[in-house]
Amino acid sequence: MLSAREYALLGYLIRNAGQVVTRTMLLEHVWDEHADPFTNTVRVTVMNLRRKLGRPPLIETVVGVGYRL
Repeated sequence: MLSAREYALLGYLIRNAGQVVTRTMLLEHVWDEHADPFTNTVRVTVMNLRRKLGRPPLIETVVGVGYRL
């Protein structure tokens, strides 16, 4: 079962499928305005979502840029 944040993250990635979304974009659209820009919460949430979605991995890490579905 996905958490509310994981569900929101997946929804944002689906709406932007094929495009690279940055950590900053995710913090602005999935988290709230009080999110710490230096937090690792995006990385951890993506990791947990990947684990729950299983294989093959649907979320690609674009090194130094962000994530793509």
